[in-house]
Amino acid sequence: MEKITNNIRSQVLIDALPYIQKYNNKIVVIKYGGNAMTNEELKQAVMSDIVLLSLVGIKVVLVHGGGPEINDMLKRLNIESKFINGLRYTDKDTIDVVKMVLSGKVNKELVSLLQQHDGKAIGLCGIDGKMLLAEKIQSDVDLGFVGKIKKVNTKPILDALNNGYVPVIATVGVGEDGQTYNINADTASSRIASELGAENLILMTDIVGLLRDKDNPSTLINSVNVSEVPFMKRQGIISGGMIPKIDCCVEAVRRGVKRTSIIDGRVPHSILIELLSNEGIGTQFK
Repeated sequence: MEKITNNIRSQVLIDALPYIQKYNNKIVVIKYGGNAMTNEELKQAVMSDIVLLSLVGIKVVLVHGGGPEINDMLKRLNIESKFINGLRYTDKDTIDVVKMVLSGKVNKELVSLLQQHDGKAIGLCGIDGKMLLAEKIQSDVDLGFVGKIKKVNTKPILDALNNGYVPVIATVGVGEDGQTYNINADTASSRIASELGAENLILMTDIVGLLRDKDNPSTLINSVNVSEVPFMKRQGIISGGMIPKIDCCVEAVRRGVKRTSIIDGRVPHSILIELLSNEGIGTQFK
């Protein structure tokens, strides 16, 4: 039994080798969110995965939101949480909380966790070095201080990577006038991956990936060519909350990212399975 177990272990390592070589010295952007961000066991697995990838020569950039933490703080401060078309309405009081929670609490906790796993990490937010230069989103309904990215300054990120650190990025941006903006983390990770010329963008979610039948997890679609996406929307395969996530994947590929993946962050070590195995775990867009 022990011999079989050892054979399986060695085979896993052998199978992973081509992927380690493929991604060596390449940039992988991971958007961290969902249950993997709130479940303690999953959180520890994600941190150990990132440290392992970093140690084998893969340049990992971790981009995070923190919706539940923001909701909790707003509730404690008796500030109402309001969403319009899936985006958080962000008035002056709310943007102060967003900045405090994302750039302070959540960001530094993630940096600390990576360091507890013997990783080298540094916390950044879009305000630092005008990394995420933003402007107010103009729409039919006023969203307050919700921004879209005009420009990404990759220098702070590349400086961190080139010095062996995992940059942990909170998705608040800054306007030309110094105004802070709340930026959707999926959108931010897509644009950051594009500007870095990343090999892969991984969006961690609470679903298994894109399903042909949304009520049947066994109908997972493993691979999608971005040219197929409009047709899949018309068919209703891509609908609801999946539309903005997949739009981010498509946009990243069109801007030069080699491939993007939507994976189930509820599965321990899903990042390693996606990157270092032939079958992967979610839906890949290329």
